Amino acid sequence: MQRVTLSVDDDLLATLDRHMKKHRYASRSEALRDILREAAARETLAEGKSGKDEGFCIATLAYVYDHETRDLGRRLTQAQHRHHDLQVATMHVHLDHDSCLEVSVLRGPVKEVRAMADDTVSQRGVRHGQLHLVPAERKLEKHRHGHEHLHA
Repeated sequence: MQRVTLSVDDDLLATLDRHMKKHRYASRSEALRDILREAAARETLAEGKSGKDEGFCIATLAYVYDHETRDLGRRLTQAQHRHHDLQVATMHVHLDHDSCLEVSVLRGPVKEVRAMADDTVSQRGVRHGQLHLVPAERKLEKHRHGHEHLHA
């Protein structure tokens, strides 16, 4: 681990201290490490978006929709099936008489995950949608469970 000396003005230091207290960091160093990790993640995901580096991610897609909207349930299910290779799991919650929340855990190339999210939240009747991307490495490895071949 490297030691770095950093000079910042009083306003930025106050911002860092507020951030540290709000998120309950034990030290300024730990808070800064997390801020830098987040910046690195954004950079990695932006590269995936530009096509320069396809990028791989895990993600959650959360959206609220009106289940009474004509054919929406069928359209959402079709979109999920079109992207079955990205789907890890989906949780469905009935919020009230008209509204449902779905949270999908996704895994795959950034560009494809974004396309699936756009396909989902742009459906008529979907009121709110939020995609949260986390950069990940895709590793192929051998392991035993009845046969030996590479798995992602």
